[in-house]
Amino acid sequence: MIRRTPPSLAFLSDLGRSRSVFDYAGKSRTVTELDQRSRTDTFWNDADAAQRVMKQLADVRADTERMDRIERALTDAREMSELMAGEPGATEEIDANIDRASVELDELEMAANFSGEFDDHNAIVSIYAGAGGVDAADWTQMLTRMYLRWAERKGFTTQIADESPGEEAGLKSVTFFIRGRNAYGTLQSERGVHRLVRISPFDAAHRRHTSFAGLDIIPEIEADEAIDVEIKPEDLRVETFKAGGAGGQYVNKTESAIRIIHVPTNTIVASQQERSQMQNREVAMNILRAKLVQLEIEKRDQKLSELRGERKANEWGSQIRSYVLNPYNLVKDHRTNVETGNTQAVMDGDIDLFIWAYLQMRSLVQQ
Repeated sequence: MIRRTPPSLAFLSDLGRSRSVFDYAGKSRTVTELDQRSRTDTFWNDADAAQRVMKQLADVRADTERMDRIERALTDAREMSELMAGEPGATEEIDANIDRASVELDELEMAANFSGEFDDHNAIVSIYAGAGGVDAADWTQMLTRMYLRWAERKGFTTQIADESPGEEAGLKSVTFFIRGRNAYGTLQSERGVHRLVRISPFDAAHRRHTSFAGLDIIPEIEADEAIDVEIKPEDLRVETFKAGGAGGQYVNKTESAIRIIHVPTNTIVASQQERSQMQNREVAMNILRAKLVQLEIEKRDQKLSELRGERKANEWGSQIRSYVLNPYNLVKDHRTNVETGNTQAVMDGDIDLFIWAYLQMRSLVQQ
């Protein structure tokens, strides 16, 4: 999470204002109502509907619990400032409590940005090597690790659906799921071209190389969601092939991997990480459904930038962010001008400073 300058105790002590801004009372009522509904005898008669209610209950309860944690942290800070003023170590502990409250407020404020149609959905992430040859394939693999580490930090779950290895190293492309609350809304900021500058480990002359990778994000759409997309069996061409890579000995010996082509739109999806054709088909159909929904949304409102962002060539002059590892260390987002010299932390998944700045900028533009 991006660390803003910690607000003063006096500012954060206005809990009534904070509770009003984040509708604490309304969310508390919702928790009570959903909890009561979940205790009725007929609640689990419709398992799918019940699971949706339980997810909503967990999400709303998480918001109220976060507000409660903020209040506890501020109460502790206020009491310590009154009782232990001037004592050794008191200031540090008071600041730590205020800092914890600030982090929680950041989380709530970020969540308040997620009002889009699919912002609260899981995300399907695809990364493609661009210009740069073997370095671009290696860069694609580095970005994959970065986003998987970011997801791990968030407590999200991940699932790799398909990957195509590079000829010498790295990945030509990869598609994976990131599942967690607001995963899609959060990761919209990452859609675009990412540029890497470094001394190439694949160049015997140790020259500096520039490489590119493109990243696309779409929301995962459940089969039972009321989305106006029909997938007709006669419009599908299904191919099977042998999975490669770290799929296991059994997977490599059988044609368990699935490739599905939606003929009318020429949309191609694949899955090869599961151990059976049936499982891989289910994953591939999940991705296909999400892609077709996105195509329909683009047709409906004609505002491509709202969901996918402007598509640009995967090469020079089109990057949203640059990662420079030589001759100096700097990661800079070209849309918000946010930058950091701690490149190792970024590559280990510490990217919230870029995400948060983008969401704030988008919120201001939409006002």
